[in-house]
Amino acid sequence: MKILVIGKNGQLGRSLNNIVCKRKDSKNFIFIGRKQLNLSNTKSIRSYFKKNTFNIIINCAAYTNVDQAEIKPNIAKKINHNAVLELSNAAKKQNCKLIHISTDYVFDGSNKNSYSEEDLTNPINIYGQSKLDGEKAIQNIMKFNAIIIRSTILGYMD
Repeated sequence: MKILVIGKNGQLGRSLNNIVCKRKDSKNFIFIGRKQLNLSNTKSIRSYFKKNTFNIIINCAAYTNVDQAEIKPNIAKKINHNAVLELSNAAKKQNCKLIHISTDYVFDGSNKNSYSEEDLTNPINIYGQSKLDGEKAIQNIMKFNAIIIRSTILGYMD
């Protein structure tokens, strides 16, 4: 079993690595970052997956600078949509599972209750739209062999 984790230098990737290191099967996990896989370059992604095969791909990488995404939308689109599209194609070709971490920014925040996966999406910024576009790419390409997890940052309660 070979499990690829993309985004080893981000907060989520580092946290996952800390958990995995404590497991007996940690040798099955391969953690990579930007130096090994440039998600802003389609050729880099295709080349990487021609040389490497996996049973599971976990994508923890994303362009998460919400404010900068408004100023430089192409960067958010490259990482959060185009790269995810390429990862989906690679996973489909390799017949492996894809686990993708998304965000609650795909919603507009107007719901007073918790959101569910059935709720209508309505991103209010470029970042949220780019993440939703990535989700749609996965849904269009993978159909059955993918999981999308929408994370959220909860505020502190007094």
